Amino acid sequence: MPEKFDPALRSQAVRLVTQHRSEYSTERAVHVQGAESLGVSRESVRRWVAQHEIDTGVTAGVTSDEREELKRLRAEVRRLREVNEVLKSATIFFAGELDPRNR
Repeated sequence: MPEKFDPALRSQAVRLVTQHRSEYSTERAVHVQGAESLGVSRESVRRWVAQHEIDTGVTAGVTSDEREELKRLRAEVRRLREVNEVLKSATIFFAGELDPRNR
């Protein structure tokens, strides 16, 4: 399960990378330095920066808002499917109760 990080820490990491990007020869190097200075993994910093770039429209992808909406909609679909199954079962049960052959 992924560890939850403080949004302020994420913002700080993104700010560090974007402000100091020009000082490093590779993108990986700036991620490593940012990760070391904040005490988090390089991969976390890389993902946070990538998501920030998607959210701000710099690169294409699924934004954080869209991801949250998808998560909410998937949960709602799952709940509605469960309710639908209950209603199907109830319909079958009551149809059997009303069938004159079962009396």
